[in-house]
Amino acid sequence: MSETTTSVIQISDPDDGRRHSTNAGRILSRMRKQPATIVAGLFIVLLAATALLAPVIAPYDPTQVFLDNVLEPPSAQFLLGTDDLGRDQLSRLIFGAQIVLLVALGAVMIAAVIGVPLGLIFGFNGGWWDRIGMRFVDMAQALPGMLIGITVVAILGRNIIILMFAIGLIGASLFARMTRAVVLVERNKLYVEAAEVAGLPRRQIIFGQILPNLVGPIVTQGSVFLGSAIMIESAMSFLGIGLPSEVPTWGAMLSLALDNQAVAPHLTWPPGIAIVLTVLAFSVFGDGLNDALTGERRRLPRLGLRLAQAEVERVARAAASEQTATAAGTPAAPGPSADLVLDARDVSVALAQPDGSQTRIVKNASLSVAKGEIVGLLGESGSGKSTFARAVLGMLPPSTWLASGSILLLGEELAHRHERELTHVRGTRMAAVFQDPMNALSPVHTVGMQLTEPLRLHKGMNRAQARARAIELLERVGVRNASSRLDDYPHQFSGGMAQRVAIAMALAADPELLIADEATSALDVTTQAQVLDLILDLRDEYGMGVLMITHSLGVVAETCDRAAVMYRGRIVEDSPVATLFSEPRHLYTRSLLAANPADASRGGRLVTIDGELRMEIDRQIDLLDAEEAGR
Repeated sequence: MSETTTSVIQISDPDDGRRHSTNAGRILSRMRKQPATIVAGLFIVLLAATALLAPVIAPYDPTQVFLDNVLEPPSAQFLLGTDDLGRDQLSRLIFGAQIVLLVALGAVMIAAVIGVPLGLIFGFNGGWWDRIGMRFVDMAQALPGMLIGITVVAILGRNIIILMFAIGLIGASLFARMTRAVVLVERNKLYVEAAEVAGLPRRQIIFGQILPNLVGPIVTQGSVFLGSAIMIESAMSFLGIGLPSEVPTWGAMLSLALDNQAVAPHLTWPPGIAIVLTVLAFSVFGDGLNDALTGERRRLPRLGLRLAQAEVERVARAAASEQTATAAGTPAAPGPSADLVLDARDVSVALAQPDGSQTRIVKNASLSVAKGEIVGLLGESGSGKSTFARAVLGMLPPSTWLASGSILLLGEELAHRHERELTHVRGTRMAAVFQDPMNALSPVHTVGMQLTEPLRLHKGMNRAQARARAIELLERVGVRNASSRLDDYPHQFSGGMAQRVAIAMALAADPELLIADEATSALDVTTQAQVLDLILDLRDEYGMGVLMITHSLGVVAETCDRAAVMYRGRIVEDSPVATLFSEPRHLYTRSLLAANPADASRGGRLVTIDGELRMEIDRQIDLLDAEEAGR
């Protein structure tokens, strides 16, 4: 590692004074704009208070019998009348609220404990885990819920714990399906990929990274299922298969009222109205909570333009030796070298088609990165750049796989390695920085936690050591007041500052190779230049190799020592940057430069090549494809 002195850019954040406003405050603000949700919430609070204070506010013991007042209508002594044993209906209704809420809460907890882990595992692992597991969930949902409850109670007996378990078992499939649906979305987000790149084990990614992001949907599902659990408990008590008859429950009260409806019609109204209002309140509150949380997730963080004035010393970049090209204009594979950090040869990635066939989306791509070298991988969107990078990281998406080729990292073969083995490589010897820092960082964890986690995992540091190192990393990448900002969440950072945090995470375990996948394309021009300067400084300081994936000619011209051009999954040219711009060999490269005459110096992006040139380039690529297919 070189000891080059580098300057640190400090950028003030004008939103620092407001960054401590919490998501909870915004959610509550939204809920206050929903009158129905407020009314439902107040009813639930009143119901909970009634249940807690039942021994104090109930006029009589719910089991006390008044033989002289059997089936008495409402009066001053018995406000809601008495049942066929002379028990006070109001007291039983109040104590019934205790039982109803206790059973419902217990059932929701049991349903979540069973269903949420299953949904997490099925959704994240996919494949046979998902197919087989969800078939069992489908079968469970196909069975009538009451049938499941009756079966459990008939086998295990009648008490409050068994009743909670029976109702919880009915709701477990709902939690599993909801969790799986959310995980299918979350697992493709950048913060999950960032955790994988950091080398976190799968168990920690599922339960430490994804699960906290599901708190909102789980709470919403729980609040809605509370109403369903109350309805199921009331139905089972009504049928006489719930709790013993001496326990005051609303369902049992309703059943008794039905038996005496002809002589005491007033008995039907109190438990019936209580059940309807309670179930309705929980349903309305759950829907309102879901709307508030959904609004919070859909709201985009407000990113202001962060301007900075800083002098940055650019260090000279050594030119790499020019490689020999083949007659067709395709690059020759680089020779082996002890200085190579990455040496990928003849890498092909296949994609499975719905009809059972397969298509190669990366074709015999060869690329190397030496220590201290920045290599640009340039191409249009859809050319295969990010797929090639994912093949190097061992993180290809579902239905794609490494069909052939060799990927050497510091001389160690990574191709076709098991996920467990790659976990120890990612985050320690290679790391990645993705395009959108706001999505690459987990929104429910502080940046301090996200920085210290890989340090403790890979470096064996204790909590204090990891925090001190995290502060050093944030200071190194130019985050002001690093010690206090460790406890901030990603949404409290501007876009440029969040990208600096992502870079600090990538550097946590001192990697030898940094893959920057469109790391600056989501930033404004000023911030983009600052982040590129930072990457250059870090390259010189740490001596690491950098693979810069971009579709900007300006980024390649300003930062890269060597560049490879990719088109339709092939690397068609690989040469030093100066040679690439002055003497491009391949027709596609020449066409790009001709179509973007000023973009190389102004940081513009690639424009589409149309007409006869595109047809000729495609014809050359088709000939290569046909030649390889015939071998």
